[in-house]
Amino acid sequence: MEPRIENLTEKKIIGKRVTTSFSANRTKELWQGFMPNRKEIKNNIGSELYSIEVYPESHFTNFSPSNQFEKWAGIEVTDFLSVPLDMETIVIPNGLYAVFIHKGPASNGNETYQYIFSDWLPKSEYVLENRPHFAIMGEKYKHEDPTSEEEIWIPIKHKN
Repeated sequence: MEPRIENLTEKKIIGKRVTTSFSANRTKELWQGFMPNRKEIKNNIGSELYSIEVYPESHFTNFSPSNQFEKWAGIEVTDFLSVPLDMETIVIPNGLYAVFIHKGPASNGNETYQYIFSDWLPKSEYVLENRPHFAIMGEKYKHEDPTSEEEIWIPIKHKN
């Protein structure tokens, strides 16, 4: 599973967020709170859903499943002029990303992440950069369907 390397142009996202961890995962709760209200976002670009993780800088150096981070559910927008009540904004800044395609049920995503962080990244010419990680769930995303596909975007920079 080789990624494509992309230079991302800044993205503006409107959505909801929670503080969570891998051991006390609140992802389901987050999406249940976001999906019923997503139509309130009027200035969206496309219909893709964004699942974003904002990790503290030391998250992966001192990794523990109980480390907390921010998790977002959102939609890309043209601007922040109209933000629905109970929603917030986040900007994913410009930068280099490794983009992987996760195929299969969403619940098997940990296998793809295991490959990225344990196999691909250590052998690559890149290291993690401290910017948001995210997944894009577009037309091919079907949650637990074995034919489901989503893009996983990992922020990277060249090793020194």
